[in-house]
Amino acid sequence: MTMSKAKSRTGAPAAAVRRSRATPPKGPAPLVWTFDGPFATCLSDMEDTFRRAIIQVGDVSRIAVQIDLSLPALKPRIDAGEKIQPAWGQFVERLTQRYGLPAGPRVRHLRMAGPLATMVIAYRR
Repeated sequence: MTMSKAKSRTGAPAAAVRRSRATPPKGPAPLVWTFDGPFATCLSDMEDTFRRAIIQVGDVSRIAVQIDLSLPALKPRIDAGEKIQPAWGQFVERLTQRYGLPAGPRVRHLRMAGPLATMVIAYRR
């Protein structure tokens, strides 16, 4: 005696249909901002935006920060003489010490063109 396997209306196995459904995100959607312009100005704008996000979220201990840096957008700035350090180190230090971010921002270096920086803030309610 053979048992038949459950199938969807389209004929696909039911298990495959269940796996293909997207799981809705748990919690609020992340906050996302993009920044373009001189490197030091972007860092200043990101810090200001981070400060505003803390007010919106209400508690820095529930925040995780990711910053995506576009390497193709960064290269012309460096070629033009803009310096990354010490501004970057001071920026990260301010996020962790002045504002109490539990961990420094996660930084991804992107190889695709786009805005210089994208800041993503994930948080829990």
